[in-house]
Amino acid sequence: MSTSGILGRFDLTGRTALITGAGMGIGRAFAHALGEAGANVAVIDLDLRRAEQVVAGLGESGVAALAVGADASDPEQIDAFVAQVVAHFGRLDIAVNNAGINLNSAAEETTLDEWDRVFAVNTRGVFLACQAEARAMFPHGYGKIVNTASMASLIVPHPQKQVSYNASKGAVVTLTRTLAAEWAPRGIRVNCMSPGIIRTALIEQSPDLAPLVDEWVRSIPAGRLGEVEDLQGGIVYLASPASDYMTGHNLVIEGGQTLW
Repeated sequence: MSTSGILGRFDLTGRTALITGAGMGIGRAFAHALGEAGANVAVIDLDLRRAEQVVAGLGESGVAALAVGADASDPEQIDAFVAQVVAHFGRLDIAVNNAGINLNSAAEETTLDEWDRVFAVNTRGVFLACQAEARAMFPHGYGKIVNTASMASLIVPHPQKQVSYNASKGAVVTLTRTLAAEWAPRGIRVNCMSPGIIRTALIEQSPDLAPLVDEWVRSIPAGRLGEVEDLQGGIVYLASPASDYMTGHNLVIEGGQTLW
């Protein structure tokens, strides 16, 4: 039995985390959760200004944080931001690959360009980031990698049509399981989280998505959309020693929507 007690096993003091796509929405909530749990936090976002705003908020809470502007689909930039985080904080213990995009279109109308753009960020970028992050973790024999997948890896959300997104997130789950099996003997735990429909500015401000909220809610047993706060406990668990014996798992947080 651990001598630190159960709550102590969720403590991230002294650990360093990076989160991609952390300038807003779910990624921002992840950054605050990990920082509140004690971690140093690197906020990676395509928009440096947004990353800096998140870092300013973390700083007000006493969290040591670093803002990095980078494209999480670009191999050179991925290697660079991992190296920058290690240089700044001295090591990397936790990596949350959260950056993603969704381009809605009917399957028969989805272009090759759209397909490739979605997979470049959601799947290829996640794989490349996992590689770079794991290489930074291997020398220490310990690390936590968490990939953001989606409820769309389990069901086909509707009525929106998003074939490239659904396929890319299904691939993230299989990628996660594969890396988990390969890297477990080296002390790296690789898991993913599959959120349901989470209320963010992207939904509230979209003329295409906002009208769908009532229909979505009718398909959710919990009777509401998820809030970013609903995901924070899960990310701390997956990042902490409390989940050291879990790897290759897809943590589904969707209010029961995949049950129907």
